[in-house]
Amino acid sequence: MSLLRPLHRTRAYQPVLAWSAIAGTAWVFVLVTLGAFTTSIGAGMVFPDWPLSNGSLNPDGWLHDLAMFSEHSHRLSAGLITAVTLAIALAVWLKDSRSWMRKLAWIALGLVVAQAVVGGLRVLMDHLHVETVDTSVGRLFAMAHATLAQLYICSLIATSISLSRPWMEPSSHRPRGIITWRRTAVFCTCLLIVQLAVAAVMRHSFAGTSIPTFPWSTPEGDLLPAVWNFRVAIHFAHRVLALCITVALIVLVARISRDPATSLRVKALAWGLLVLLAIQITLGAAAVLTYRNPYFTTSHVVVGAQTLALCFGLTWWSFRPAVQTLRPSPAPSRVASEQTSSVA
Repeated sequence: MSLLRPLHRTRAYQPVLAWSAIAGTAWVFVLVTLGAFTTSIGAGMVFPDWPLSNGSLNPDGWLHDLAMFSEHSHRLSAGLITAVTLAIALAVWLKDSRSWMRKLAWIALGLVVAQAVVGGLRVLMDHLHVETVDTSVGRLFAMAHATLAQLYICSLIATSISLSRPWMEPSSHRPRGIITWRRTAVFCTCLLIVQLAVAAVMRHSFAGTSIPTFPWSTPEGDLLPAVWNFRVAIHFAHRVLALCITVALIVLVARISRDPATSLRVKALAWGLLVLLAIQITLGAAAVLTYRNPYFTTSHVVVGAQTLALCFGLTWWSFRPAVQTLRPSPAPSRVASEQTSSVA
């Protein structure tokens, strides 16, 4: 237990810890890609057991079968990111003096563990059917699994930013003033999370091609679908939210660009949101028009996660003055100064 006793905790920038968090954040997008591709090709139930795959960590034939490869590599990647998150949480607890930072690291660990458990329940409970919603219990867990993934990504982004050099060692030349776009950024982040949750329901309800035309809802060019059911409604809701997000992100980028209290680096990152948005709309259209081509569909999921990550990162950065309290060294007191002079 002595190995787990807190070491000398500090508020200073720690490069090894910071770059480890960045590496973990980068790897999570590999995990998202594998998970999205597994769902896109319908391989989520290629193994009926969990946490092992066909009772093994190295199931026969998984390197030669695409479905088995995508699902098993997804599981292996999930195990790796869980270990990385645990290591980061322990390192932060041992070395970082900020109590809120230690809590944030434990939240990230809690989310990845919950994500793994829910993913396992998706497999183990798939045989149970829910008549009221005409789906399996496993698919309900799959929807929760996809949504938890986005929250976990946000926790990793927050951890990486909070351990980074720009956060830990603020520049004296940083523009100062009230950040005018913070509320807009929070709104956009919440809107993106809702959109990704709706997308998870749509994907696991097989509603991706319920409206097979784009941008209109019918081949005749109608705005509204001609026939309505749950799958059509959830697909249409996804499109409406996409339009709302497009407007909201344009407003956000405009406000960030005009804000004198925002650095040029942050403004450049904000413009990256519009680039991702354009790519995301193109991929969404391609996924519909190609009847859910797995490569377009997977890319659509991954770029959606990247858009949320960037938007949340900007949002988290906007709160930096509130969570980063610099403690200047106390000035020597008058009495101490007089005592020093008298001794001299």
